[in-house]
Amino acid sequence: MAHSTARADVILVRVSSISSSPPCRGRFAPSPTGPLHFGSLVAALGSCLSARQQGGEWLLRIEDVDLPRTVSGAADGILRTLDAFGFAWDGPVLYQSQRLAAYAEVLAELKVAGLVYGCLCTRSEIARQSSRPAVDGGLLYPGTCRSGLPAGQRARAWRLRLDGTVSFVDAIQGAVCQCLPEAVGDVVLQRADGLYAYQLAVTVDDHFQGISEVVRGADLLASTPRQIALLRILGWPLPRYAHLPLVLNPAGEKWSKQTQAPALDVTRAVPTMVAALRFLGQAVPPELVEGSLAEVWRWALVHWRLAAVPRGGLPTVL
Repeated sequence: MAHSTARADVILVRVSSISSSPPCRGRFAPSPTGPLHFGSLVAALGSCLSARQQGGEWLLRIEDVDLPRTVSGAADGILRTLDAFGFAWDGPVLYQSQRLAAYAEVLAELKVAGLVYGCLCTRSEIARQSSRPAVDGGLLYPGTCRSGLPAGQRARAWRLRLDGTVSFVDAIQGAVCQCLPEAVGDVVLQRADGLYAYQLAVTVDDHFQGISEVVRGADLLASTPRQIALLRILGWPLPRYAHLPLVLNPAGEKWSKQTQAPALDVTRAVPTMVAALRFLGQAVPPELVEGSLAEVWRWALVHWRLAAVPRGGLPTVL
């Protein structure tokens, strides 16, 4: 995709990142679809400790670009819970709902460069045309609109052309290789309802905030090659990636809002923090359970080892 270099330079000027860079800049980016749960705490803790131990910054971003899924008051609840568990973030909180102009700008540049195309297909039409599963659980888009729309038709959504293979080394999961056409197909950047898709918003915001290390749950491992592909198209630097093992419920399902994971109990911050550290493979001394929250943080900041975090048995070829 070398033909996009000149256009990517334009985008890079218009959507500038933070100028001064610390040794590491990490982030935690929850979606305000409900209260934080233990899986959220694991992701927040891993990303924060990794950045802090490197003498870096840790930023907080509320990923509320998907407005239909946003729960009123959830963002404020997330901030209160993080504060109750002793987290401190650098700078103001970034809200994706206030970043729509930046996403529109990048999408417009990609259109001019001929790197995206309009798509008419509905989900039911894709289901009729394709039976191949994509890695994210949906159906692989068969490229129906790649060659252009019929005369007089207007695009419902906009898709990014994805070709080739993306390989990278995850700091926890190891070597990852994904053939984009066979695993995901051309990814939607703007949906039929006009909302910007996660893959576009997260990539633009990670660059804008100068994120140099992305530490998050392994449920997003399969999304990473798409984000790397977009970063490369735009000519932007790649962060380091580390995908934490997933917290599972007794049924073997990912611990999440969809599987009724209970909200964090702020009155049990110390034992819950210790449990999260142990889940992440850290050798927490037994007496720390009887300590204060400040003591837990002091120990964690000194003894955190990313190398001790277990992979969780996930596949690394997606």
